[in-house]
Amino acid sequence: MNPTLQLILTILSVIVGVVMIVLILLQNSKSEGLDAYTGGSAAETFFGKNKGRSLDAKLQKMTVGTAIVFFLLTAVLALLS
Repeated sequence: MNPTLQLILTILSVIVGVVMIVLILLQNSKSEGLDAYTGGSAAETFFGKNKGRSLDAKLQKMTVGTAIVFFLLTAVLALLS
């Protein structure tokens, strides 16, 4: 394999990995203290209608997309080396 191509793919894989870590850290946790045991807050039920448009939903979709790209890059690097 071309060493230049391998270097470019490795650098791209590291960048995608760092972006994925940042996206994961930006997301809110799913269980927030005692609120998880009481069934959630009133604000959660109010904003539940627009769940697909919220920032958390966008972060989750970007995380899934980044994870898929990371997996594909890792697979390509493994196959080409």
